[in-house]
Amino acid sequence: MKFSAQQIADFLQGEIIGDPQVTVDNLSKIEEGTPGTLSFLANPKYTHHIYNTQASIVLVRRDFVAEEKISATLIKVDDPYSCLALLLNLVSQAMPQKKGKESPIYVAASAQISESIYIGAFAYIGENTRIGENVKIYPQVFIGDDVVIGDNVILYPGVKIYQGCRIGNNCILHAGAVIGSDGFGFAPQNGEYAKIPQIGNVILEENVEIGANTTIDRSTMGSTIIRKGVKLDNLIQVAHNVEIGEHTVMAAQAGIAGSSKVGSHSMIGGQVGIAGHIQLGDRVTIGAQSGIPNHLPDGVTVMGYPAVPAKDFARTTVYIKQLPKLNDEVRSLRKEMEELQKLLNKD
Repeated sequence: MKFSAQQIADFLQGEIIGDPQVTVDNLSKIEEGTPGTLSFLANPKYTHHIYNTQASIVLVRRDFVAEEKISATLIKVDDPYSCLALLLNLVSQAMPQKKGKESPIYVAASAQISESIYIGAFAYIGENTRIGENVKIYPQVFIGDDVVIGDNVILYPGVKIYQGCRIGNNCILHAGAVIGSDGFGFAPQNGEYAKIPQIGNVILEENVEIGANTTIDRSTMGSTIIRKGVKLDNLIQVAHNVEIGEHTVMAAQAGIAGSSKVGSHSMIGGQVGIAGHIQLGDRVTIGAQSGIPNHLPDGVTVMGYPAVPAKDFARTTVYIKQLPKLNDEVRSLRKEMEELQKLLNKD
């Protein structure tokens, strides 16, 4: 499907600089642009690419001023990155959508499902399950008994949702995600570990996205809760009875131990480890590979292990780089002192 610069500008409420009739049918990075594609310039460090890109149309900020001649047609918008997201959403909606029920599948007789859903081959839907409108269930998805799934949910291949869990409207679960597996709960008894039954569930509120192979464990009692708007990357472990606040984002390979609470609108980097039974405030930022052993107040930015304020971590990093030089200086001073001591002893 082709779109002209004029059509795109009208949709984005942008200003055209160049040929309004030029058309595009694909997207490209600005440094890899080819004729017939649309690109964007959001980060100033890529500005030099705009003067030699072959892309036909480039989205730029309204305050962009060219220093050299540009062959591409420009569309000036408030935020090129956000506008690109709008265009991608438009293209996604225009693509053919999966419909109907493939074969073979198993749907329990007591399950309540709408006629508008798609069910891929080898999917399993358990007893007393309720599934809303416009849900897409891709092949090999398992949905256990008594699960409730809202409207417009997408479950990609191999997603597993254990019994009793709740999935809100507009959630997206990527391939291999596991929702509601047993929490890691064991009690030491006579030198062994006895399993503690995990009888709670997991609740995902609306507009949550869960990455591929991420696991969210069910609570021992009550619920593990992922609040609305949360976005979790791939390969994340969320333990039993954890609560993640609204619109928090977390990068890959992070882990949260049991019964911890993460505030809203927080940003957690990759490979961060959060200890159990602690509470993180709202709008917290945690740098990659940090370890969080204690509570954090609202609004802090921390890095390192154990995590410290980001400025302190940066200062410490500078000192660490200077350690070899300091070691040489100490050795030199020690040698000088030994020589002086010998001279004093002679006297």
